[in-house]
Amino acid sequence: MYSPHTIRPTASPLPVAALAAGTAGTALFVVLLALVAAQWQPLISLDRTVAESLHRHAVGDPGLVRVNRVLTDWFWDPWTMRALVAAAVIALWWHGARLLALWVAAASLLGSLLQQGLKAAVNRERPRWPDPVDTAHFAAFPSGHVMTAAVSCGLLLWLLRLYGAGPALWAGAVAVAVVSVIGVAVTRVYLGVHWLTDVVGGVLLGVAVVAFTVAGYARSAARRAREPGV
Repeated sequence: MYSPHTIRPTASPLPVAALAAGTAGTALFVVLLALVAAQWQPLISLDRTVAESLHRHAVGDPGLVRVNRVLTDWFWDPWTMRALVAAAVIALWWHGARLLALWVAAASLLGSLLQQGLKAAVNRERPRWPDPVDTAHFAAFPSGHVMTAAVSCGLLLWLLRLYGAGPALWAGAVAVAVVSVIGVAVTRVYLGVHWLTDVVGGVLLGVAVVAFTVAGYARSAARRAREPGV
């Protein structure tokens, strides 16, 4: 175990890889955003085909609907995810890693602000059904549940990496994170409150936020390490 303040970010390829991932995620999100805003017909048709197929299944299986609602409203709810990040921020602050705590808190806040701002700007309608199995409010794109899960899981994985998580813990954490992000994406579409492209957009933007946070912190830590008396 080691303090993240002893890391030499410039000696590691991670910041470069993170910057590349952030750039790629942002570029893909912008393309998807443009297609959604322009209502590109092949994409809209795909959204509707997937949504209608899953909705028909959901209407016929109320038991599975209840399971999905428990998962999305409790285990993968945005406030649950934010609470996990908040706990990590408090722990970091308590143990003196205050720069890192501020970066994690800022990234989580930025993710929330971005999703809400984009929802308002795009103002995409959610799917509408004569027989809905669940309800949700505000605009659809990008999915707030999915983006929050991607940002939160990504930040927590990053912290485990910084603090030298062992192979078993790392593999388990990655598995939980992947299942959580994909799981919440599936539940939102299955419950008929999001289109497929909403959840894809949430994943892309969430990955970009985490990646740029990793790269930004590494650069900040390297600069501080070069300053006399720091």
